[in-house]
Amino acid sequence: MLDQITKRKLDSARQILVGKVPDPKAQVEQITTALIYKFMDDMDKENEEVGLKTQFFVDDWKKFSWTKILDNKLSGQERLDLYVQAITNMPKNPHIPQLFRNIFKGAFLPYNDPRTLSLFLKEINEFNYEHSENLGNAFEYLLSILGSQGDAGQFRTPRHIIDFIVEVVDPKKNETILDPACGTAGFLISAYKHILKQNKEKALTPDEKLRLMNNLAGYDISPDMVKLALVNMYLHGFPEPKIHEYDSLTSEKRWGETFDVIMANPPFTTPKGGVSPHSRFNVNVKRTEVLFVDYIVSHLNVSGRSGIVVPAGVVFKDDSGYIKIRKNLVDSNLLWAVVSLPGGVFNPYSNAETSILFLDKKVAEKTKKILFVNINNDGYSLGNTRNPIKDNDLPSALELLKNYVNGKNINNSQALLVEKEDIKNNYYILVGDRYKKNGDKKTKNHLPLSKLLIRNKTPINIESNVVYKRATIKLYGKGLLIRDEEIGSKINTKKQFLIKKDQLLLSKIDARSGAFGIVPKELDRAIITGNFWAFDINENFVNKDYLSYLLSSKKFYSICKDASSGVTNRKYLNETKFLAMEIELPKIEDQNKLIRELNSYKNKIEELQRDLDIRISKEWDV
Repeated sequence: MLDQITKRKLDSARQILVGKVPDPKAQVEQITTALIYKFMDDMDKENEEVGLKTQFFVDDWKKFSWTKILDNKLSGQERLDLYVQAITNMPKNPHIPQLFRNIFKGAFLPYNDPRTLSLFLKEINEFNYEHSENLGNAFEYLLSILGSQGDAGQFRTPRHIIDFIVEVVDPKKNETILDPACGTAGFLISAYKHILKQNKEKALTPDEKLRLMNNLAGYDISPDMVKLALVNMYLHGFPEPKIHEYDSLTSEKRWGETFDVIMANPPFTTPKGGVSPHSRFNVNVKRTEVLFVDYIVSHLNVSGRSGIVVPAGVVFKDDSGYIKIRKNLVDSNLLWAVVSLPGGVFNPYSNAETSILFLDKKVAEKTKKILFVNINNDGYSLGNTRNPIKDNDLPSALELLKNYVNGKNINNSQALLVEKEDIKNNYYILVGDRYKKNGDKKTKNHLPLSKLLIRNKTPINIESNVVYKRATIKLYGKGLLIRDEEIGSKINTKKQFLIKKDQLLLSKIDARSGAFGIVPKELDRAIITGNFWAFDINENFVNKDYLSYLLSSKKFYSICKDASSGVTNRKYLNETKFLAMEIELPKIEDQNKLIRELNSYKNKIEELQRDLDIRISKEWDV
């Protein structure tokens, strides 16, 4: 547990840097470099105190010791010059282990202000290398400010979600464990702590502990993440962490390795142009999230287990690559459970909707069903602030998942057991709500909304001398009132996009309240905020006018309500659940006929209304 004094010191160090180093990731890197530097000096002093020789700052490197750098006789500029010289040359120091040389590789000072550096180093000097576990907790707190890990769709996984996955997968002390997209090594640290806790009554021997540490491995494509992961594991007592800078998708160097346990939260976003994987994958795609799932499947031992965080597309998209990877998971009897997380788990950095896939051949082969577990709240609000709340479905979800693994009956509204045969007959869609029975037998006229609606988000590309409209959304009963105003081309395009006529516009916040409707032709290419989703309507299955009538029905209200989660006064629509919901539709030709008849009645009503107005007008005139 992180004590408040250490937390305050870390916050103070960041505050000193924030004026010169505004990027949180760069702040963490500066603190990391300085801490390791200070800790090497601490270890040298410990050696001297017990009559041993110093090991790091010896010979020509004595001048770079932490004590020399903090010498009060130095001017601010002299201290800055010496520190810069030290950190840039430290990778060449033959007296420090390779781990430390790797940490200092590429280190630099991103500012040239002696006063800021002096204040910063003075704050770092308050830390002492005495207990690696306490320092590990401190470093994890420091890493918690790293929400986004760059432009590759990598987001730091919340600690409570990592711990949840680790508890379900339940790694053991003699098992090999991998995270092929390890980031700051959160899964590996959690697995290590879990195993120590499981062996608390009979503590691991030094040899068992060393073997466990050598069984944990992590890969990451980013050298910055590798550096942070190395420090994180080192501060948790790992003398030689097995963290490697490695591209799991394009390199074949480690392809032959297999593991007992693999846990990961792979990147959600594919680079522009796609990934160019090697030829040993089972799926021929360039999508990062699909390739990582295939990678994990290919590197599990025969009796291996896995927990993987995946974006919504993996569980329901009908592109061939997505279907093939789901087919492989189901048909090979690997997948035994799918846990849907509420949208907003990765806020404020991403509102991507995610699920967790749990793989274990031993569990999956015992039954012809797959378990779906729904989590509406994870103990935190789903907005950008992510404040703690009372509602938390994770503990009950963990209990029922463990019960299922142990062969106990599942009877819980949070869970749904689905026959694998049903999943095979539905494009291997892995969304539990897709298979909820409504008391009637499924027919070909029951369709998921994913067949009717296609998400569309047209990026704004402001053209010169073009006047755009801004669509303003107002809740209006159960429908949508859209007003517009003309605006010039000077517009803040952040979190805004263009809508097109005949699209379905749907609020993703409190959508069940009625913020939805079809975009009229007057607002073609109008600008709307990012709080709405725009869907193209697949008119092969539904007449858009027929859909307009459906929007005002109790059924559609129920669909939005069931697909929303969050606190009572702030519900967020889950796109995955929403698109998996089914509605019963007549055949398209019958829909067209109904709309023609309805329009005919509307015309007659309008005609009668006009006649009535004329009669009243005449009588009034009389």
